[in-house]
Amino acid sequence: MPADTVSALARLRALDVRLAIITGRDTPPGAVRSAVQPDAVATNNGGRIELGGSLHTEVRFSPEDLEAVLAHELQDARMVLFTADGLYVDVPEGIEPEPWMLARSYQPVHEAPREGILKVGFYHPQVAGLAGRLRASHPHLVLTGAQPPYPQFLTITPEGAHKGAALTLIADALGVPHSHAVAFGDSDNDEAMLEVAGYAVQVGTLPLLARHAHVQVPRHEDLGAYLHTLADRLEADQRT
Repeated sequence: MPADTVSALARLRALDVRLAIITGRDTPPGAVRSAVQPDAVATNNGGRIELGGSLHTEVRFSPEDLEAVLAHELQDARMVLFTADGLYVDVPEGIEPEPWMLARSYQPVHEAPREGILKVGFYHPQVAGLAGRLRASHPHLVLTGAQPPYPQFLTITPEGAHKGAALTLIADALGVPHSHAVAFGDSDNDEAMLEVAGYAVQVGTLPLLARHAHVQVPRHEDLGAYLHTLADRLEADQRT
């Protein structure tokens, strides 16, 4: 993370701002966790929430919903199944696994359990078709991706496992009024979170998010300066 973002987060913590990481990843990068020092972490698009390092909520696929997701029509798609402890993916012969797969000690899909699956990801040029079918047959599932900025990647999580629900649960658990919750997002999976936040900050310029944003930070590299501005305002409020 840029140094100015790290220093701004430190200022906000010193001002008693509660900080949370809410990510689509199955685990946040170590450098990000270290810089944020979060009070809460939500992974898998909000399906798994930790408070103070302890598990608070975990949303898993039902056997019926998982069966529907796995019965896909995408020939030669790369599919990744995520549990709380690891991931399952078939890496094609001759293709090197990606570093994040190695870090998570991946196993082949046929060894995946039928219970405890938190998220399923698909990599394929036609994921939009699968997304459309599942929205029609299983509208309670949460689908993100299959559109810019990730047109060839689809993420599926169980009912209620989205970032908007995660932000609500975390704010309630930390005693933060929803009107005081500030959310930052740049991708389509952030839409639900920006929609429910008391104050929504769009990072980047994805058109999908513009209607939810109270303010836009067009360039990611300017996020640190924006956070310092927030810290300046809070310090001024405390002095008065």
